[in-house]
Amino acid sequence: MAIQQITDVFRFDKLVEYQKGTIVSRQILKVAGGNITLFAFDEGQELSEHTSPFDALVQIVDGEMAISLAGKAYSLSGEDSIIMPANVPHALKAIKSTKMLLTMIHD
Repeated sequence: MAIQQITDVFRFDKLVEYQKGTIVSRQILKVAGGNITLFAFDEGQELSEHTSPFDALVQIVDGEMAISLAGKAYSLSGEDSIIMPANVPHALKAIKSTKMLLTMIHD
């Protein structure tokens, strides 16, 4: 479901469901300047260390996520957020099943 109008009302925690043993993603918005994607990580699922050419904002919607950013460990839960700068190595692992909003800025 892509958001069609600015007047749409929705809850991020209801737009994607957990699936056993996998990571589910749903693109919320994609424009030339960036995109917003909602993820649901089952417990223990992870993205290995990688880099991105774009700055990104991670917002935890539900659950608990371990994030490694430039070799430093962070634990995010509740409604915690963190900025992942472009070209900085990072990795993510769901300590508990976690829903996460990723906003990537292309400009």
